[in-house]
Amino acid sequence: MKNRRHSKRFFLAAVACAAATCMTAGTASAQAQAPGAYPNKPIRFVVGFSAGNSIDSVARIIAQHITNKTGQAVVVDNRTGANGMLAAAEVARAQPDGYTILISNSSTITVNPSLYKKMTYDVKKDFAPVSLMVSVPFILTVNPQNDPIGQAPNLKAMLDLAKAKPGAYSYGSAGVGNLTQLSYELLNGMAGAKMTHVAYRGTAPAQVAVLAKEVDSTFDNPSSVPKIKAGQLRALAVTSAQRWHELPDVPTIAEAGFPGFDISFWVGALAPAQTPPAVVKTLSDLIETAVQDPEVKAKLMQQGNIRMLNPQKFATQIDSETAQYAEIIRKANITLD
Repeated sequence: MKNRRHSKRFFLAAVACAAATCMTAGTASAQAQAPGAYPNKPIRFVVGFSAGNSIDSVARIIAQHITNKTGQAVVVDNRTGANGMLAAAEVARAQPDGYTILISNSSTITVNPSLYKKMTYDVKKDFAPVSLMVSVPFILTVNPQNDPIGQAPNLKAMLDLAKAKPGAYSYGSAGVGNLTQLSYELLNGMAGAKMTHVAYRGTAPAQVAVLAKEVDSTFDNPSSVPKIKAGQLRALAVTSAQRWHELPDVPTIAEAGFPGFDISFWVGALAPAQTPPAVVKTLSDLIETAVQDPEVKAKLMQQGNIRMLNPQKFATQIDSETAQYAEIIRKANITLD
């Protein structure tokens, strides 16, 4: 009888212990999923481009600040290939919990859908925009030693030369379907000019081609600023709606006579679709706090113009750009597959 009472007490104690364990585990699980607790484990920033690239640099600057702010490590994972599409596809399939985030450029999100017939992700269905962080203008450059284009006093004068001799002058791009080509195609259309397109594998070889007088002009990135300041290249205009802080005397294309022209290369963060809105907002707020930090701001300004957009405004920007680039690609009949 005594043994039975001991056995019963042991059984009840075991049940109570198990119940307490389950409650504790359940509470821990609930806390892990609670939006207010985010982040409570390391976050992975997936970047579709190599280390040292401007997108990678922005990702690492923001990641370090969030790590310092939250005490949770933010790891940058470079998944290169297919113009960022491999990384995008991986994040699209990831758990929508806020711990796998795509740090992408504008081409992967707003250009590729109109260039490729077979896509491994659907931007509208597979992603929740988190934040746009940095916007980078392209700089229309010419070689001052390349007469007559290089001697044109301004952008309009250069385009007047091109209009007078359709196809006689050329521009280099960073590749077929690249934003540098789309920018020139839009400008040609607005100006009524026709310049011959020559595609290179990146902005660096396109810049070399301008210096070697192989092509007459190109849309370069901010890496060209030292050569512009040294007089090896001339900057006629920038593509963004605002002037580039590194070249305050260079007008925007809109200011140079083509109102409404506004194209920039940007870096933004996107989460998998179905990520809880509270988690998206928390991450967006963390990024906003980062870009307001003076030290972070100084580093980001070396990469481009800081342009913080919240999830809703970023989503609107993506929709607007996607439609704009789709129309440019259609009119220019640009295809990659």
